[in-house]
Amino acid sequence: MSGTSKKTGKLYLIPTTLGDIPPLEVLPISIKRAIEEIDHYIVENEKTARHFIKKISPRKSQPSLHLFALNKFTEPNDIPNFLNPCLEGYDVGILSEAGCPGIADPGAAVVKIAHQKHIQVVPLVGPSSILLALMASGLNGQNFAFNGYLPIDSPERKKEIKKLEKKSRDESQSQLFIETPYRNNKLLEELIKTLAPNTFICVATDITLPTEYIVTKTASAWKNENIDLHKRPTIFIIQA
Repeated sequence: MSGTSKKTGKLYLIPTTLGDIPPLEVLPISIKRAIEEIDHYIVENEKTARHFIKKISPRKSQPSLHLFALNKFTEPNDIPNFLNPCLEGYDVGILSEAGCPGIADPGAAVVKIAHQKHIQVVPLVGPSSILLALMASGLNGQNFAFNGYLPIDSPERKKEIKKLEKKSRDESQSQLFIETPYRNNKLLEELIKTLAPNTFICVATDITLPTEYIVTKTASAWKNENIDLHKRPTIFIIQA
């Protein structure tokens, strides 16, 4: 008895907007084409994912969508099952809450499993707040590191800031990090107080939005600025 094997589907990494703006102002048409063809998605939040899909493709049937939630509540043992549609011949898309899947995003866990299962991974072009901030900072784009979140505890955070500053100075490396948006103002205050006066700080806020603000100054020059970063997505970059 003979039969034909089913072709494996692909895993598409689909970037989303960095805020509430018309998607096709910052996303290429390839994103729209992918969403119109894909019905299986791995998402952080079902409600926001459906909203994004509807904005990109208003005529797409919402009941036809199959969404798998990947967030802090997801059981690790469940993650490999999210790729079962690929093994059945269907393409699957990963949607981040903002920006590019797999970059400061839980989607990386799925991508790793996809490689282990010999599923082709297709990254699509879209905005990454990390790279856009670095591009606009004027700081070293040849040698840089993204450090995620700094410690919440103030003494520990101060110690980490000094450590990153030393690494930046020793290796001529830009150091990027983020903070929970409601603690942004406090972090900027600590950077100004902790860093050497001539160390550069770039603050990149609301990237791609009408309220976008990207400014690079020395720590001493930032003392004369009064910018409110409260609840505004921000990338911080330092370079000594």
